[in-house]
Amino acid sequence: MPPTLILLGILCGLLTQAHALPVKNTTEAQEGKVRLKRKYSDEVLDRDELTAMDQILLVNNKLKLPRGMSLKDGDIANSHLRSALICPGNACLWPKAIDGFVYVPYIISPLYVLADDMDRITIEGGMQDISSGTCIKFIPRTHEPNFLDIQPRYGCWSFLGQTGGNQVLSLQTPGCMWSGVAAHELMHALGFVHEQSRSDRDNYVTIVWKNIMADQLHNFRKQVTNNLNSPYDYGSLMHYGRYAFSEDGGPTIIPKPDPYIPIGQRDGPSHLDLHKINTLYDCGATD
Repeated sequence: MPPTLILLGILCGLLTQAHALPVKNTTEAQEGKVRLKRKYSDEVLDRDELTAMDQILLVNNKLKLPRGMSLKDGDIANSHLRSALICPGNACLWPKAIDGFVYVPYIISPLYVLADDMDRITIEGGMQDISSGTCIKFIPRTHEPNFLDIQPRYGCWSFLGQTGGNQVLSLQTPGCMWSGVAAHELMHALGFVHEQSRSDRDNYVTIVWKNIMADQLHNFRKQVTNNLNSPYDYGSLMHYGRYAFSEDGGPTIIPKPDPYIPIGQRDGPSHLDLHKINTLYDCGATD
């Protein structure tokens, strides 16, 4: 057989094999590329997909904190670190008044008003999202010795539970100016840790340790928590996003048993978030 015909036969065979191979869907390939690039930077994260915690990390990862200050779990100021869920004698809880409400006094820095009055509206919107479904009532401070001092400092962060005196809660503008972010930090101030820090979290999520930045592994430690006889809440405002602290863009948290269950969100406290506040503060039948 002439060499030309032999060559043509080989080429035809190769083309046949190529057509027989499965062709990866273009959309799937693009989605895979996005997943590999999904890190905490403004350039690659789709704003429409961000959870409250994603936005907090976007802001806080760029911080240069002052000497002597650090954040635990991404946004919890580490001084006096404690969880009201396990605080002995409930000493870290905001006290309940005789009328059954828990009043949390606050001041909002005038710097917000100077910048944009919408900042104040956003912060108070986060307060309202909590108050509307619980016995927690945020009130402007008059003379109360213990109060939240909300300032546009550096980043989005809060202390855990009531620490006493002038208690700073930072909501930098504009990065932290989402009502869901404000409500997230306010829930820390009420004493709540992140949902995936629960003592029973391994029953509900898998932490993919190999995908986590080596210097951020500590942010995924479990806490010794009283879970208030409440179900695990994948949709909690306090839940990390799927790619939190990812090293290479791969997921760091995978839900069980369905890996496609959405986790975290930014809209505001979930029904279970409000239920847990009511349980912790013994609000009664408000939900």
